[in-house]
Amino acid sequence: MSELKRALVLGGGGVAGIAWATGVLAALAANGVDVPATADKIIGTSAGSAVAAQITSGLSMPELLERQTNPALQAPELRSGVEMDQLWAVMQEIYESSRDRVERLRGFGAMALAADTVPEAERRRVIEGRLPVHTWPERDLVIVAVEALTGETALFGPGSGVELVDAVAASCAIPGVWPPVTIDGVRYIDGGVRSAANADLASGHDRILVIAPMPEPVEGFEATGGKVEVVGPDEASLAAFGADPLAPEVRGPAAEAGYAQGAALAARIAELWG
Repeated sequence: MSELKRALVLGGGGVAGIAWATGVLAALAANGVDVPATADKIIGTSAGSAVAAQITSGLSMPELLERQTNPALQAPELRSGVEMDQLWAVMQEIYESSRDRVERLRGFGAMALAADTVPEAERRRVIEGRLPVHTWPERDLVIVAVEALTGETALFGPGSGVELVDAVAASCAIPGVWPPVTIDGVRYIDGGVRSAANADLASGHDRILVIAPMPEPVEGFEATGGKVEVVGPDEASLAAFGADPLAPEVRGPAAEAGYAQGAALAARIAELWG
């Protein structure tokens, strides 16, 4: 029998999502299911791109968890300065403005390019602080962003010629909150505007685990014969996220809630992962 092909998909969800997903994966590893070490492909979007870079950095899952729960080890973060309800309302209006995906993505790009945000360099320093190392791992790692002007999807990886920090910064550039990221003269925005997790990019794998701080329907996998498990935050985790998933202080509670949830799911994920 041929070996199973496994994909780990990590979705967006702010600093709360980074902490929560780290907690889930750390608990799974502690219970005998080391997903990052055994995944053939890892796909990261927005917060998930930061998690993807962290779990392939060489640090252990306990070390990565402590970077979320221990205030002395937490990376510096900027406060967004936006009202989340207003941001979601504007983004929902853009999403509903057209049935054409690329046209919608151009709308998000226009929103991002017009926004008054912190300078790119200041935001990049935050991303640098989040990542334990700044070089690409020797793994099949895909980080998703979107070209602001064209609405085209951009997939960055070890062979893309783009620095890891820039790829993660681009994937985390939430329209209206953080500045679009300039790479070789092209402006990029958050890959989460294409899809919260971009799980369709894992199509063709036998086992697909989607860690989604912001769950969404995952379609199109039935025809591949692959098995898919989507893990979204439970009630305790959502409570830990609070009203603003971008707030730095939610990291500890979100990571702890994710760890509890991951421990409870370990047997089920072990069965999926084979």
